[in-house]
This record gives sequence, C-alpha cells and structure tokens, in this order.
Amino acid sequence: MSTLESLSEKANKLPLLPGVYIMLDDRGEVIYVGKAKKLKNRVSSYFHGEHLPKVAAMVEKVADFNVIVAASEFEALVLENSLIKRHKPHYNILLKDDKGYPFIRVDLKSEYPAMTLVSRHGKDGARYFGPYGGRSQTREIISTISKALLLPDCSRKFPRDIGRERPCLNYHMGSCAGWCLKDGSAEDYRNRMRQAMLILDGKSGELTAELKSQMEQAAQELRFERAAELRDRLRAIEGLANKQRVISTVFADTDAVGFCRGAKSCFSVLHFLDGDLAGKDVEMMEEPLEEDAEAVSDLVRQYYTVQRSSWPKTVLLPCEIEDREELERLIGEAAGRRVYIEVPKRGERLRLIESAALNAREEVQRRTTLAQRRSKTLEWLQRALELERFPQRIEAFDISNLGDTGIVAAMTVHVDGKPLKRDYRKFRIRDLEIRDDYASMYQAVYRRFKHYVDGDERFSPLPDLLLIDGGETHAATALRAAGELGIQVPIFGMVKDDRHRTRALVAPDGREIGISGNQAVFALVGNIQEETHRSAIEYQRSLRKESYGSVLDSIPGIGPKRRTELLRHFKSVKAIREAGPEELGQVLPKDAARNVYAYFHPEEEKPCE
Repeated sequence: MSTLESLSEKANKLPLLPGVYIMLDDRGEVIYVGKAKKLKNRVSSYFHGEHLPKVAAMVEKVADFNVIVAASEFEALVLENSLIKRHKPHYNILLKDDKGYPFIRVDLKSEYPAMTLVSRHGKDGARYFGPYGGRSQTREIISTISKALLLPDCSRKFPRDIGRERPCLNYHMGSCAGWCLKDGSAEDYRNRMRQAMLILDGKSGELTAELKSQMEQAAQELRFERAAELRDRLRAIEGLANKQRVISTVFADTDAVGFCRGAKSCFSVLHFLDGDLAGKDVEMMEEPLEEDAEAVSDLVRQYYTVQRSSWPKTVLLPCEIEDREELERLIGEAAGRRVYIEVPKRGERLRLIESAALNAREEVQRRTTLAQRRSKTLEWLQRALELERFPQRIEAFDISNLGDTGIVAAMTVHVDGKPLKRDYRKFRIRDLEIRDDYASMYQAVYRRFKHYVDGDERFSPLPDLLLIDGGETHAATALRAAGELGIQVPIFGMVKDDRHRTRALVAPDGREIGISGNQAVFALVGNIQEETHRSAIEYQRSLRKESYGSVLDSIPGIGPKRRTELLRHFKSVKAIREAGPEELGQVLPKDAARNVYAYFHPEEEKPCE
C-alpha cells in the first residue's frame, strides 16, 4: 500500500467532529496545521482528487498526520492559533510578527512620567499606545506632542535632574516649559502628560474643549498671561489635529480588510477614524494553500491576536467566512471587549472594503513583474479549464465575411500571454456559396491542423489551448475538425454578453466557465478575442481593396487615377456595377464610361451613347 493510500485510509477513520489536524513530513516536522468542523471530511480531502499546485506540493511531503479533537469549533480555532504560533509551519500563512512595530510607553507609576519608544507591549501597568508604522514616525509623534504641550524632549530624568544644570536649548526656543528648573511642579507636569495621552488616544476634541474652558476662565479672572499661555497651547494642539488623525492608526473605530491573490498575495488593513483614513498596514506573502475565505480568516486571526495590542470597534471583511462567530469571540477575548466582524454588502462600508481591496491589488501590481502576473493569470486559467498542460501557447480563431462573399478567417497566437504576430495566420474560405459561420470555422481549423499533419513548419507547434470566437456549437465544430485529423487539443468558445464583451468560456459539451470574477483572466481573454477579431477584419478589408483594384484595372482605359476617381465617387465596386451610362459619364470621359458599362453588362449589345 502506498503512502497516499495509507494516509487516505487513516483519514477515513477519523470522527466527524471539530478539531485540529497536524501534517508531518518524513522527519516528523510540522509542515501544516489546520482546523476543521468535521475532521474526517477535511483531512481525507487532501488524499484524493486534484489540488492546486501548492496544495499538491504540500501533500507530496506529508508522511503522517495527527489530529486533536476539540470540544467546539471555537476551541479548535484557539488550538490552531496556538499550534501555528508554536511551530510556525512552512505551508501555513504566517504574518511576520518580528517587525518590531514600535509603541509609545507612558509609565504612570513615575512622578514624572515620560513618553518613550519601545518595541513591544508589556504587562507592567504602564500605558501603551500603538503599534505605529515605524520608529522614525513614532519619534516624530513624541517630539510633536512634546513641543505642543511644552513637555521635555531631552535625555534628562526627573525629578533627579531638577536644578542640577542650566536649561537646554529647547527651553530658550520656547518648545519646553523648563521642567529642569526648580519652579516647575509635578502636578502641572502630570496634568500635561494626561493631555498628551488624550491626544494619543485620539481625543483631541475633548482636550481642546478643556483648554478653551480654562482659557476663558483665566481671562474672566484677568489672568491674561495665563490665558495667553493657554491660547498658545490650544493653537499648537489644534495644529496637531490633522496630523494626529494620521498617526493614531491603532485607535481607528473601523478596520477594512483587503486581500488579493496574484503572482504574490497581499493582505491589507485600512484603519478609519470617524470615517477618515488614519493608516494602512500591508503584508506580502506567497500564494496561500487556502481558498480566499479561509485565507482571510487565518490572516485576520493572526493580525489581531499575534501582532496587535489595541483593536478597533469593527472589522470589515471582503467575504463571508465560516468561523466568523468564533473569530469574533477570539479577537474579543484578546481585546478585552466586544469587537464586531461584518461583511458589508452596500453603502459607505462597502466602499471602505473596495478601497482596501484596491490597495491590496495595487501592492501586488507594484511588487510583482508583468511576467509574474501573466504567469499567475495563465495558472488560474489552467486550473479553471482543468487543462493538463500549462497554456503557454494560446491560439484563437475568428471569422469575418461580407455577405455571401469575401469570407475569411484569422488565427492569432499568444505565447506567455503576449501576442506573437509572426505566427499569425490568415485563411480565405473556399467553396462556400452562402454565408455559413460553422462551415467556415470548420474549414479554417481543419486547414490549420492539416498543415501541421503535413509537416508544414509554419504551423508548428500545436497550441496548448485553442479559443474560438463563438459559443458551444462553434467550439464543437472546431473540435470535430481537429478530431478528424487525430489532433487533441483543449478547445473552448469565447462567449460575449449583450455589450459584446467576453463573458465566459464554454466547452464543446456546453460546460460554461465564468471568468468575470478574475479581472486578470477576464482582461486576457477579452484582449485575445478583440485582437483576433481585429486581425480578421483587417484581412478582409485588405482583400476587398485588392479586389477593387483587380476588377477595375482589367477594364480598358481605366488606370490608377480613374480607378481612384470612380471609387471616391461611387464608394464601392457594387455601386459602379449598378451605375448607368449617364452616371458613369459624370466621372469619366465618354469612351472610358462606355468601356466600364460594357465590362459589367456584357450581355447588352447596345453601346453606350
């Protein structure tokens, strides 16, 4: 019995209960940890059927697995979270929790508490604010608030350094109240630090109202110097308003989550405070094993339980997830209060989600090359169409005709998602008395593959995928033409919607594959269809011009100049054919007009007058 069969048999004996499964390689190392509502169903699915390339690569390395049955889905979620943090398995999505996002720490136990920059949140009774985006940004926050409130931004320690040295340059520049002098009070200092924490808490409005009240009271009491001091502080704090909104990222009341799967995948979180964007976090990663909904669930869980120490009121997700209630409870326990998880369907909150998704897509575009994005697009197409081979070479056919005559076909070639014009081919459809798109498509495809069978190098190699402009019957017609020559290639029709935009791909058996959900694939197929249509139209027009010239040039007395004058006046050969002697005489001399009329009406014996 093979390893895969043995694992499948073991999985089929698992209970239909919630729990966690742990995949192990041949060295006993944990390579993947997952949770399941029903262990038997989930684990056994890995050992039969087709999988995405990355899942298949993981399954190939699985030598054994263990499971832990949980009392509930929530317990399974908590257990999975713990095991992933402990083992950091190679195939799990792992947010980088070692970035050292900085915090601002205020030690409330100190007589003169200071704002300091620290790398981690501690449990020491101090107040922590953050994390913020970077250390330089955090230092700027401390410096800006200190100047606004005239708090010290130097290396001196209080009360130890009070009165020991002369005040520093900050005091002389008016950006510090000179706490190193003996005339300052600890009570005033702590009050200003309380005001600083209001700013860090995003409560500038509350602080502004407080200072306005104190300023008005000082003015009424005729303490104008004090009122002026409060006025200056108020102005400084009001000047912080816009900047503070940007820096207080962690205290947003709403977070919007975006996720984009591409050549690389991106997880983005936008922080909104009172409806305004306050900050952004992004994390790039390799494509996860999980489908989008499960990947989003795992990323959100890690983001809010591993990296964060402060939480929003509401987290907006881009898609429904199975474990929303359990995840809401887990984050709520970490936050110490209720955190709501919602999936908006309309209105302003939906626009926040769309903005987060756009940010994720832009990060993927910015951080990946065009070749990587094309490759990922073709990988998705391979999976969606269940192709055995990667669709490196895609050929496409379209028919163009002018009534019952002038029927042509064009074949375009795209290699690695890019047009390869030197391999384009064109066909004049032969021996059809009336317009017949299916017969025309059959003839074009048959002739393309007949050239290949006959050894014509201009028609080699075979395509990995053949796309036909049209629906199920067009695709079936092309399949029949290829099959009669013993050629086996995947063939799909390109179906348009009412606005003539590519809507879906359809197999010869009528099976339809929607592509509008993947913007990159939608754009690729649409471009191939438009390029093939353009090539067919262009070929037909060139033949039409050639036909015009060959017909008129064979008439005695009609050279290039008179031919041009005829076409400019009558617009088409058909109109020239139907013109009478008098009409022709308006453009040509009498003899030339007689020759043209006689050419198109040879059965009439009467000469032109």
